[in-house]
Amino acid sequence: MTPAVISTDDGAISWIRLNRPERLNAMNGDLVNQLSAALAAAEARTATRVVILHGEGRAFCSGDDLKDLDAQTTSEAATQAWVESIQQITLQIMQSRKIVIAAVHGWCVGGALEWVVNCDFRLFADTTRWFFPEVGYGLFVTGGVTALLTKQVGPQIAKELMILGERHDAAKAVEVGIAWKLVAEAELLEAARTLALAIAARPEEAVADIKHAINEGFHSSLAAAMALETRATVSGFLSAEAQARAKRF
Repeated sequence: MTPAVISTDDGAISWIRLNRPERLNAMNGDLVNQLSAALAAAEARTATRVVILHGEGRAFCSGDDLKDLDAQTTSEAATQAWVESIQQITLQIMQSRKIVIAAVHGWCVGGALEWVVNCDFRLFADTTRWFFPEVGYGLFVTGGVTALLTKQVGPQIAKELMILGERHDAAKAVEVGIAWKLVAEAELLEAARTLALAIAARPEEAVADIKHAINEGFHSSLAAAMALETRATVSGFLSAEAQARAKRF
């Protein structure tokens, strides 16, 4: 069976590639579980200083795989476990001692976009298209973005992005501060590599401590936001109206 996530170690860099291109790397149980395992392996690898997260094929990740919606909502316990597995990725990225770079191209949607917001540096290719679809389905966001994104872009922009759910291009991501830098798609992975090597050349403990100190400022609001998000997302997934809307997408 083809793995849903492929990891490659290259000196100080651990590359983690989402690998369901036939589904635009949409999130299912295999992808989420294998991504969690890949992040844990990179965290445990002494030589790794930087993780680069990217997607195979035409997209970074198109969000939750709606073809798996029935499996995700067989019971409240199953839905709770699914949402918590998504939230676990957020904790692994934000609590990691490694710097995590998101190298984003093509579609970046919903839960995947929320993981990108969790990353330390966010490079967007000029082909990137992104949006938060959840509210349109009657669902809720994850990844702590109700706290993180609000602090990064301000409450008015955060409400615009999450409530209206409009589709945006890469330039908009830079404009509002979701993307750190915009590059041509052909140059995306090399730009990520160059950035990773520059970070790896800095003193290891100082870099890790700076990340920890900055992210610690989000800690109390992040924990509260994620708890609220988990409750609201589970409720949304189990809603008949939300399931019907998602299946029509």
